[in-house]
Amino acid sequence: MKSVLITGANKSIGFESARQLLHKGYYVYLGSRNLENGIEAVKNLKTEGLTHVEAIQLDVTDQQSVDAARAQIGKKTNVLDVLINNAGISGVLPQTALDAGIDNFKNVLETNLYGVVRVTQAFMDLLRKSPQPRIVNVSSSVGSLSLQSDPNWQFYHHAKYAVYSSSKSALNMYTVTLAYELRDTAFKVNAIDPGYTKTDFNHHQGIGTVEDAAARVVKYALVDNNGPTGKYFSEETNPKTGEIAW
Repeated sequence: MKSVLITGANKSIGFESARQLLHKGYYVYLGSRNLENGIEAVKNLKTEGLTHVEAIQLDVTDQQSVDAARAQIGKKTNVLDVLINNAGISGVLPQTALDAGIDNFKNVLETNLYGVVRVTQAFMDLLRKSPQPRIVNVSSSVGSLSLQSDPNWQFYHHAKYAVYSSSKSALNMYTVTLAYELRDTAFKVNAIDPGYTKTDFNHHQGIGTVEDAAARVVKYALVDNNGPTGKYFSEETNPKTGEIAW
């Protein structure tokens, strides 16, 4: 049975991604900063008959927590097939380039960039043992420099969040570099925008469903050996091919 670790998976898109991958036959390590919330999420999945899942305490901003999660999972398996770096925060307002506080930038980067680096590096040894390792970094179209500078983009006047957008742009660069370093291996590494989704992340002001958002994430967790790597996808932005410019 293939296995997947999903960070920030006790609710919203991460939780739905766990549900969908369980239906695909994966064993899910459900990462949750608060273990009690993770245990409750697992309980809910098991009431649906989805039993191959367990909660892992994992705070991506805390190296000791990440190392402990790695040790815990390492006692259960020698191989991890998929890593979905889903955990993220939006930061507080204001998020204008002139007024956003430096602590706001630091807090968001701590989760959205440094957290991804911590978890990816910690679990790389287990991922390398998979015959088809996959890494999905959950990004956002607001991190696209090309879109942010295009007046014809539908969100051009509405998605100027200096803090959050900067963190996702940085995550995108990490994704590109990681994919490059793993280019001669079986790894597939991609950045995925799940879309503007109705979750508590945006006070349920999005336009898409959690089910559709998670399906986009899961799609790139399941790509075969001919699938893409080092790419940036937003099916909401580009329904035809999904790929968008960095």
